[in-house]
This record gives sequence, C-alpha cells and structure tokens, in this order.
Amino acid sequence: MTGDPVPGPGRSHGDVPRPGRTRSDAPGRVAADPADAAEVERLLGRRPQGDYEVVVRHADGSPLVIRNAPLLDDGTPMPTRYWLVGEPERTWVSRLESAGGVDRAEAEVDADELAGAHARYAEEREAALPADHAGPRPFGGVAGTRQGVKCLHAHYAWFLAGGDDPVGRWVDERVGPEAPPPNAPPPEAAPGRAGEPDDDDERR
Repeated sequence: MTGDPVPGPGRSHGDVPRPGRTRSDAPGRVAADPADAAEVERLLGRRPQGDYEVVVRHADGSPLVIRNAPLLDDGTPMPTRYWLVGEPERTWVSRLESAGGVDRAEAEVDADELAGAHARYAEEREAALPADHAGPRPFGGVAGTRQGVKCLHAHYAWFLAGGDDPVGRWVDERVGPEAPPPNAPPPEAAPGRAGEPDDDDERR
C-alpha cells in the first residue's frame, strides 16, 4: 500500500510519508475497526482507553500512527493527539531518546518554530472536542507540554501524520535503517570530517 496523500489544512506538501507509508487525512472522531484495534492492542500491550483511528500505515497496512480523541471514554482529557505505535519506528525513536535526543532536539530546533507547533497542535485538538463539552479540556501542545520538548515519539507521530512539526522533522533525519547510531558525534566533530554537513543521528 503506497501513495502520496494530499496534505490537509495546515500541513506542508513537503511533510509527506516516506515511500511505503500511507496517511489518512479524514477528520473527526472515528473508532478503530476490529482488525486495527487488535493490532494496536498487540503493539501497545494494552487497549487504549479512548476512541482513536489509524492515520498512518506501513506498506503492509499495519498501523504506524494513531490519532486519539481529545477525551478518554470516561471523559478524562487526552492531551496527546497522535501516538507512534508501529515498529520499528517506535524502537528507533526510543533509542534516540535514550541517547539524549530530547535535550538535543530542544537545543537545535528553533524555539519560535517549536512554539508555533505547540499552538497548532493544541488548536487542532481543541477543534475536535464536542461542541457542547463543558468539562475539563486537554491542555498544552505536543504531548501535553506548553513549551520545550517532552516526547520525541509524540512529535514524530504528528510529523508522520502531516503535522508541521520541526522536532518531528529533526527526528525523521536521525532515524531509520540507514541512520548512524543515535549517540554518534556530529560529523564536524569526528576525525577527518570537519566541515561536512551534519547528518547525525512512550508511549505510555
């Protein structure tokens, strides 16, 4: 299953899935179908506690990213709109985080671009709330934080789903089968490579 879907509102034509991935831009709150639900539960090791839909898939159709409803089944606010569930992507990002990727991303990504991403994420999630909702609402931006970087998985999931996320782009450049080890030094710091371009390498 392949394709280059047309980006939805607020999304860049440059932020399309890699070959072999497909993305759904269908809006709204949609419960997962039984086959997807079984696979997502297997990947996570538990059943998600709210409605969700698979919005990015691998070439074989298996779930890669899910989009959560802004409220759980019991009405609890759900701040993280997009979850990275697929493998090996989840493992790649975990390795990057373990090597200090959260701090590195926050230091290297433009702070104003990151703030804008948090605002866009919050706006999309807010728009998905029921019009008559009067209870507690999700807060914060990506992964529920109001500033900085909290979870690379959440940023990368939104990026793969078409979000204009500078941290997601940063992650995308540093994961994959061809990426160097996540704790590898930048090329300019490696012996004999000074001046070369830098191509460095929870879900709950």
